[in-house]
Amino acid sequence: MRFEFYVAARYLRAKRRQAVVGVVTAISIAGVAAGVAALIIALAITNGMRRDLEGRLLGASSNIDLMRVESDGIHDWRPLLARLRSVPHVLGDAPGLYGQVLVSRGPRASFALIKGIIPAEERTVTNLLGSMVSGSAADLNPGSTNRAAALVPGQGNVTAPYPPLVLGKDIADQIGAQTGDSVLITSPQGELTPLGLAPRYQRFRVAGIFHSGIYQYDAAMAFMRLTDAQRLFSEPDLLSVISFKIDDVDRAPQIAREIENAAGRGYMTTNWMEQNRELFRALKLEQVVTFIVIALIVIVAALNILIALTMMVMEKTRDIAVLMSYGVQPAQVRRIFLLQGLLISAVGTALGLILGYFASWAGGHYHFIHLSAEVYSIDTLPFAPRPLDGLIVSAVSIGISLLATLYPSSSAAHILPAEALRYE
Repeated sequence: MRFEFYVAARYLRAKRRQAVVGVVTAISIAGVAAGVAALIIALAITNGMRRDLEGRLLGASSNIDLMRVESDGIHDWRPLLARLRSVPHVLGDAPGLYGQVLVSRGPRASFALIKGIIPAEERTVTNLLGSMVSGSAADLNPGSTNRAAALVPGQGNVTAPYPPLVLGKDIADQIGAQTGDSVLITSPQGELTPLGLAPRYQRFRVAGIFHSGIYQYDAAMAFMRLTDAQRLFSEPDLLSVISFKIDDVDRAPQIAREIENAAGRGYMTTNWMEQNRELFRALKLEQVVTFIVIALIVIVAALNILIALTMMVMEKTRDIAVLMSYGVQPAQVRRIFLLQGLLISAVGTALGLILGYFASWAGGHYHFIHLSAEVYSIDTLPFAPRPLDGLIVSAVSIGISLLATLYPSSSAAHILPAEALRYE
C-alpha cells in the first residue's frame, strides 16, 4: 500500500493541466467539511437540548410521585411517609398539596398551580426554592416570624400579617408583582352559601420569586406553606401527593413499583420518564431526522468526489497506461484512486470535525443564541458535543465518500495500455 499511497498523494498535489479538476477537488473537500461540521453542530444541539431539558426537569420536578387512587387525597400521611422513607434507593421525600387558583394584583391576574410544601423537605426533592432571583423562601419555614412590610393597595408599605407566597418569575411579571407586594389568591374550592358556592379569597405576601428557566414552571407554579394551602383549600391535614428523589433516575419505573408495593393497595405512582415521555421521544425523532437531512450535504460532496476522480482518471489516462506498462497491476491502480478519494474525504472530515466541535464549544460556552422560553421551555440554545458523535459522523462521511470512488477507480483499472498509448 505504500506505493499506491505515494502515487495517490502525488496525483493530488500535482499541478493540473485542467484547472477545473483542482477546483472540483477543493469543492469536494469543502463540501465534506461543511457536511461534517453541520452534522456535529446539529447533533450537539439535539444532545444539548435533551441534556439541558432533562437536567432542568430533574431539578425542578420530583423523580417519582405517589398519589391516592379514587380518593380526594392522602389522609393520615405521616405514618405512611415514615414507612416509605425506608424503601431502598430513596434519597428524599416531600409531602405536597396542589390546587388551581387565580393570583391577582389590582386589575392584573394569572392562573397558577399552588403547591403547599414543607420547605426543608421540598429541598430534598427539587431545587426550585434554590433558584430564587428575588426575596427568600425562608418565610415558608414553619413557625417563621419574618414578616416584612407588604405593599397594601391604598395603604402603602405596612407590616401586614399576610402569609408568605413564592411566585414563578413569569407569573410575577404578568401580574406586576415584586417581593413584598400583596396579592389576592382566589380558590375555586370555596364555601357553600345560600346564594351558591362562593370562591374563597385570601391575601398573601410575595416573599420571593424563583426562576427555573423552564417556562411551564416559571409561568404556572407558586409555593406556600403546607398548612396555609390546607387552610386555603379547606383540606385539613390532607395531601395530594408525596414526592420522592431517588439515587438512580434511569431506574425510576422499577423503584416506583417498589414504592407502590410499600404503600399498599389504593396507591399509584408516576415517574419523570412517564411524565416527559412524549417530549424525549420527539427529541429523539428530531435527532434522527436531522441526521438524515444534513447527511445529504455529505452525499452531495461525495458526488463531487466522484466527478473529481472521474475527471482525474481522464486527465491521467496516459500516466496510468505508462504505469501499467511497467508492471503495475490493475488492482494497484484501483487502490490508487480509492486512496485519493479516501484522502479527500479524510481531509474534509478532519476540517469538518475541527469546525463543528469549535462552533459547538463556542455556542455552549458563550450562549450567544437565545430562544423564546415560551416556545422552547429554555432561554438559550444548548450545545453538548459528544466524542461518539464524531466517530459516527466520520464513519458515515468516509463510508459515503468511498462508495463514490468505486466507479472512477474501476474505470482506471480497466484502462488498456496499448489503447491509451496508441497515438502518443
